[in-house]
Amino acid sequence: MTRLPIDSLLPEIVTQLRRAASVVIEAPPGAGKTTRVPPAVLPLVRGEVLVLEPRRLAARLAARRVASELGERVGETVGYQVRFEDVGSPRTRLRFVTEGVLTRRLLDDPQLKDVGAVILDEFHERHLDGDLALALLRRLQKTTRPELLLVVMSATLNAGPISRFLDDCPVLRSEGRLYHLRIDYTPHSAAPLEEQVVGAVERLVDEQGDVLAFLPGAAEIRRAARALEGLAARKSLLVVPLYGDLSPAEQDRAISPAAQRKIILSTNVAESSVTIEGVTAVIDSGLARVAADSPWTGLPSLEVRRISQASAVQRAGRAGRTAPGRVIRLYTAEDFQRRAPSDTPEILRRELSQLVLQLRAMHVNELAWLDAPPLAAMAAASALLDRLGVLPHMAELPLPPRLSKLALEAAARGVPEKGCAAAAVLSAGERGTDLLTVMEAEWQPQTTRVYEQLRRLVPGRDRKGTGDHALLQAVLAAFPDRVARHRRDGELLLSTGGSARMAGCRHEFVIAVDVQERKVHLAAGPIQPDWLLDRVTETTSLAWNRTAERVELVTALVYDQLTIDETRIPAPPSEESARLLAEKALEVDIGRFADREALEQLRARAAFAGVEISVGDALRELCRGRVSFAELESAKLLAALRPAHIEKIAPERLRLPGGRDVQVHYEVGKPPWIESRLQDFFGVEETPHIGKTPVVVHLLAPNRRPVQVTSDLRGFWERLYPQVRRELSRRYPKHKWPEKPV
Repeated sequence: MTRLPIDSLLPEIVTQLRRAASVVIEAPPGAGKTTRVPPAVLPLVRGEVLVLEPRRLAARLAARRVASELGERVGETVGYQVRFEDVGSPRTRLRFVTEGVLTRRLLDDPQLKDVGAVILDEFHERHLDGDLALALLRRLQKTTRPELLLVVMSATLNAGPISRFLDDCPVLRSEGRLYHLRIDYTPHSAAPLEEQVVGAVERLVDEQGDVLAFLPGAAEIRRAARALEGLAARKSLLVVPLYGDLSPAEQDRAISPAAQRKIILSTNVAESSVTIEGVTAVIDSGLARVAADSPWTGLPSLEVRRISQASAVQRAGRAGRTAPGRVIRLYTAEDFQRRAPSDTPEILRRELSQLVLQLRAMHVNELAWLDAPPLAAMAAASALLDRLGVLPHMAELPLPPRLSKLALEAAARGVPEKGCAAAAVLSAGERGTDLLTVMEAEWQPQTTRVYEQLRRLVPGRDRKGTGDHALLQAVLAAFPDRVARHRRDGELLLSTGGSARMAGCRHEFVIAVDVQERKVHLAAGPIQPDWLLDRVTETTSLAWNRTAERVELVTALVYDQLTIDETRIPAPPSEESARLLAEKALEVDIGRFADREALEQLRARAAFAGVEISVGDALRELCRGRVSFAELESAKLLAALRPAHIEKIAPERLRLPGGRDVQVHYEVGKPPWIESRLQDFFGVEETPHIGKTPVVVHLLAPNRRPVQVTSDLRGFWERLYPQVRRELSRRYPKHKWPEKPV
């Protein structure tokens, strides 16, 4: 058996685990920690040793390698358990499992009675299930299982915080066995990624060894494979894909030795796993699809993001495990320096409803964390679960809580097959706009595998003659906060508030399962309004009818923020309706309710009288007992505004000695003024006054045109009238023009 760098550290690991229950191991890529540490721990315990791997491929490869080194087949002493696959026997004591498998095992057996040690491998990836596993195992170790051994291993890990979390346990470091690496960077290119991969392969084609190219996902792998067809044929290269959704046989083809030189097109499943023999070159796109959560559905999804420096180091290390290697990074050195040193732990950035569901199922109320989840995220997750209503066994299904609810609710309504199908297509991200149509279309292999697994966990057959209503009610139970109402022209009003667009919507009520950028990408319907009644509240409110210009009483049935039904009648007079009417009246032109010139005149009279008037206050007072503009228009706003006793202080008209009444004009900041024909003032010796203020007199000729403006009528008679008399008597000889008018 080939000696590996970690072998020299194994005695110290065993010694420390005999003294303390926990140890942290730092070992660079290629050191052999994944395959050598677990067998070394096995003699220290009576029960099983579980090794947590972040990916299915790593679990399968590690189990095979360890079994081979023991001279056995997988399934005897060494086995593995991943989603869709469980290879083991009653003899199996060393089991490689993915992180979620351990979580479900803890649900069934909180004490892990038959487990003596748990090894968390590649812990630097900081998956949500890995952090939960560490927290639960530490809790178990500190309460009822102090003898349980914990080993945390990683290649690119800051061991200090983990050691402190595990009561300052020992940190052991191993030397690596990494051959010399030549790392080349690539200038920025706008070319499609697959063309950049072809260019990198051409640079490596005359060298020895297989090439491992890291790409974000299966779609990019397929495009790159097509782009490489010509080069592969000319150079006799074998191009093989490697990603998580491939069958075990297809994955084996990628990692097994071949007669031809291989170009392995892989996602980050190959970033942390046992050595793939023959690889001496790595092409790194610098991208990966990482776990995220849809902000609308809350369901897990994968987003393409730039990898961290730590991930880039991991990828590069794959080229130097068995011989000197070469790395071509499809980005610049400056780009590498700008990247984050490491990835943010999922527990700090993911939606946490599944984690909270698992904790509830385990009856765990408090838990110490390596990195505590954000309080807001925990509160939001708890609120979602409270609304969904947790069913028995929800936490046992390998699904997010919404989809677990869907599958179990459908089974309770007599359609387990349809429920599992709907959960499977949503879990796998099958494309389409209508859920029922997507369920009937051809599925991806991954969807089929999820469906078959769910059918083993949710047995039973659909009741005969059952239509789609039972399934749609189950979808509603899983997405109760995603109800939408189709109004017109493809616009949907959402129960969360706001609206979105959906072309071709044929139903009034649907479940908007997926909405992005105000566009509905996937919906389920029709939803019957009476299905919503158990969560509907009846509200009464006042609303303004813009067309009828009146306050109306609206009685509505409301689901979250979505109105299901409403009736409107003219509102009865009340303080509230008066306030709303006044608010709307003050928004329009005041000329609707009073002659504007008369209003301005009244304001000026009030200012002259030293009295303040408020149009707003008067309008509000007039709105009492009224509910419409029509009623307000006939309410005589000017009369309501007119101050008491204003006629004495600022009269609207004055009577001249000859008996003629003239209007008094008021302007803010100016004295009041009157106007009339000159003859009307014959006999008026002194200027008229309002209070102590002399009035400005506009004297008019017979043609009503002004001939003089004065506030000193006596002075006018004495100084100016003689000349005015001569001019006017010539022009208007039929009128009397006495020499002494007073």
